[in-house]
Amino acid sequence: MPVETNNKKEIKPPKMRQFGGSFLILLSLLLVLNFIVPSFFGPRLPQVPYSDFISQVQAGKVDRALVGGDRIEYSIKVDTPQGTAEQVFQTTPVALDLDLPKILRDNNVKFGAPAPGGNGWIGTLLSWIVPPLIFIGIWSFFLNRQGGGPAALTVGKSKARIYSEGSTGVKFNDVAGVDEAKAELEEIVDFLKNAGKYTKLGAKIPKGVLLVGPPGTGKTLLAKAIAGEAGVPFFSISGSEFIELFVGVGAARVRDLFEQAKKQAPCIVFIDELDALGKSRGGAGGFVGGNDEREQTLNQLLTEMDGFDANTGVIIIAATNRPEVLDPALRRPGRFDRQVVVDRPDKIGREAILKVHSRNVKLADDVNLATIAIRTPGFAGADLANLVNEAALMAARQNREAVQMADFNEAIERLIAGLEKRSRVLNETEKKTVAYHEVGHAIVGALMPGAGKVEKISIVPRGVGALGYTIQMPEEDRFLMVEDEIRGRIATLLGGRSAEEIIFGKVSTGASDDIQKVTDLAERYITVYGMSDGLGPVAFEKVQQQFIEGYGNPRRQVSPKVAEEIDREVKQIVDNAHHIALSILHQNRELLEETAQELLEREILEGEELRSKLNQATAPAEMEQWLRTGQISQDKPLMQTLIG
Repeated sequence: MPVETNNKKEIKPPKMRQFGGSFLILLSLLLVLNFIVPSFFGPRLPQVPYSDFISQVQAGKVDRALVGGDRIEYSIKVDTPQGTAEQVFQTTPVALDLDLPKILRDNNVKFGAPAPGGNGWIGTLLSWIVPPLIFIGIWSFFLNRQGGGPAALTVGKSKARIYSEGSTGVKFNDVAGVDEAKAELEEIVDFLKNAGKYTKLGAKIPKGVLLVGPPGTGKTLLAKAIAGEAGVPFFSISGSEFIELFVGVGAARVRDLFEQAKKQAPCIVFIDELDALGKSRGGAGGFVGGNDEREQTLNQLLTEMDGFDANTGVIIIAATNRPEVLDPALRRPGRFDRQVVVDRPDKIGREAILKVHSRNVKLADDVNLATIAIRTPGFAGADLANLVNEAALMAARQNREAVQMADFNEAIERLIAGLEKRSRVLNETEKKTVAYHEVGHAIVGALMPGAGKVEKISIVPRGVGALGYTIQMPEEDRFLMVEDEIRGRIATLLGGRSAEEIIFGKVSTGASDDIQKVTDLAERYITVYGMSDGLGPVAFEKVQQQFIEGYGNPRRQVSPKVAEEIDREVKQIVDNAHHIALSILHQNRELLEETAQELLEREILEGEELRSKLNQATAPAEMEQWLRTGQISQDKPLMQTLIG
């Protein structure tokens, strides 16, 4: 097992010589020596046709012959000036010629069979030994391919990496934005440093701490910081490393890991991505067979964790972003006593994280980390680290002496919308469509509650499919959305399509992503948030993914009538928001035209100049009632039915 002493260099055990490859080479060499070498160094006799041999026998020229299964050697007496000499020839017999012995006897030829070879024992030996050895060699070869080398003897050993005391290179000062989680874990550090203070009072330190939260929030970094602060050995392993090709290997590795940990106590065992190992044993039918390899490994982990003596000083820390799939027996007190949520940081936390990651970055005087923190809502610690690095790379690309605020702004847009693609040239019609589309978003968004300030409009293509974009920055961190804000968000998303309808009388495919988001948000409004007046506070979806985005929640079993009512209300919400967006843009058409023309000329509008234009937008009279109730007056038709 490698022991890391300086956080950079691992001392790896010497690799054992690979038996399988050496054996195959040796076997091949024996076969060459036994079958190929004699053919090169043995006597080579003149070869004659079989018919000539029969003719020579019948002519009485052949004196004697050795008849073998695949070769006949015979001698002929030849008269030479020195006297009579014997010349030896060879021929290949015809398999079906059964008259050969009679012909030889009739012509008084002495014949017999060749004596057995002196090395015939080699063939016999190889016929008994080679097959099992070939099987062993192939088996050893595949073991080497699995990365274990001579893993037949070490396949059950733990692959955990061990960091010596305090050598993880991370302290609590290197972790920011998760102050509550750090406060929870300080007790673990204090126990590892001063265990007697707790044990003399009869207190028991938690046997396990489970870190849960979205990806990139610093769960692994926190675990390394605990080991760095406490100055104890730190075992690090991923949940997937317990599962291998052979049945039972995972359980053996769990046993070996805990045996080593107990020998080096007090210490920390960190299991990353615990969901790869600790998934719930209950399947769709409520039961999964007990022979599953993952289940055996999980059972061994449960046994090891619950069998600890409180004074051994071995603490288990695990991290996952899918706590909902973990087995209940693994999460219960006695195994993981404490569950610490490591969530995305707020504005103050983001600023602290930016300060940590910009320690070694040369910043210009105009850089304001507080402003950057405001402009990056929803960014996790890993996102902010990437942001600082991208800004530094951009400054270096421009040969600047320090990283400027403009570099950070460009890095934020690059991370949100993608790489700027000025090489993608739009024709005049496309460029005009994109400009009106984005200005439509901005005007509607400027009038909606809780949407934040519109900071920038651009028609420079970015990323895979963004031909333009509008950036809205929230003025503060928000953790709840009320009804009118959701309605306003839906209307803002429909602002781009509505602008196309008003100006061109037809729509483009540019609003496809907006429509997807609108439909999803309107459906969640009813099925998850329970904000429908008709269906009431009933949840029609089972929320399963707590921290992983992009996974759909399964719909509960509902009657066809309820499903039809959900679809009807979704359409009504979208239609009403569409009507409001069209009404806003129709009332502010002059502002829409003027701003879009300026955007076409300059490609980018931002800052106070943009906000001063958007402040001129006025709201239609019916918007206030729609935001409050979601309903619009039944006396007038929807705007979308009047266009075109």
